[in-house]
Amino acid sequence: MTSGARAAAAVTLGVAAAAAVYAIAVERRAFRVRHEVVPVLAPGADPIRVLHLSDLHLAPWQTDKIAWVRSLAALKPDLIVDTGDNLGHVDALPALAEALMAFDGVPGVFVHGSNDYFAPTPKNPLRYLLGPSKGETETAVRLDVEGLEALLHDRLGWSSLNNAVAQLTIKGSILEFMGTNDAHRGWDRLDRLPGLVDALRELDDDDTDDPAVMIGVTHAPYQRVLNAFTTQRADVIFAGHTHGGQVCVPGVGALITNCDLPRDRARGLSLWHHAHQAAYLNVSAGIGTSIYAPVRFACPPEAVLVTLVGDDIGYS
Repeated sequence: MTSGARAAAAVTLGVAAAAAVYAIAVERRAFRVRHEVVPVLAPGADPIRVLHLSDLHLAPWQTDKIAWVRSLAALKPDLIVDTGDNLGHVDALPALAEALMAFDGVPGVFVHGSNDYFAPTPKNPLRYLLGPSKGETETAVRLDVEGLEALLHDRLGWSSLNNAVAQLTIKGSILEFMGTNDAHRGWDRLDRLPGLVDALRELDDDDTDDPAVMIGVTHAPYQRVLNAFTTQRADVIFAGHTHGGQVCVPGVGALITNCDLPRDRARGLSLWHHAHQAAYLNVSAGIGTSIYAPVRFACPPEAVLVTLVGDDIGYS
């Protein structure tokens, strides 16, 4: 190898090492709030501030993450939408309670991801870039999902949308919700969705002139789920799971979404079209990572504040 080649190799290794240090030590802790405006309410309706939380993957020692999540209460959300993968360690539940009890009294809805059921396991982090992950439920350590349900449903009063529906009235607007359990593990029951939605719509108040807003909630945004939600006339869909790609290439974006969602939808707000209908789709890049792959590059962790406004206002 020539001296020039050795120098070039040394520079390349130096840049790679610096990028790795940045991804591990800096960016994965560079929490931020993304703001979006979605015009789906009736004209003249009061805006509704929806805080979208996803993929905390919380471990007990992550005090900076706990403090940052608690600080989001200052945004004064009217509604919490939690799209799952809250747990990241077998002993994470008390830490999660500390983080989320800052929103005590705020209505919410939630679904689970597979990491709410099973603890993470060591694996080659490069495997993530080769295609959708395949979890092994036979050997995985089961997490306290019952305790998680008690925290989210019983203590916080949030509605479970794991293959279920719910209805809330917030600031005078009727919000209807449909959700799935984790589609990444195939636990979504889309065959039940039409019947559940029909039963929910029978609850609509015939005396109101304003139609209900339909919101779809899922952890993993597989196309079959998004298409089913859109078929059921969802106005807006919330999802997580992708981590925004987690390791992205500047100017290129996500290399993978860990599902069949197109890479250009790995993070952000877009319109999802299906069967001559469309719904707003908000995919969160998430707040955390697996404790065995604690890196982010060109894809900082985020929560999303989505403000629902009257469809006579639009974006601002």
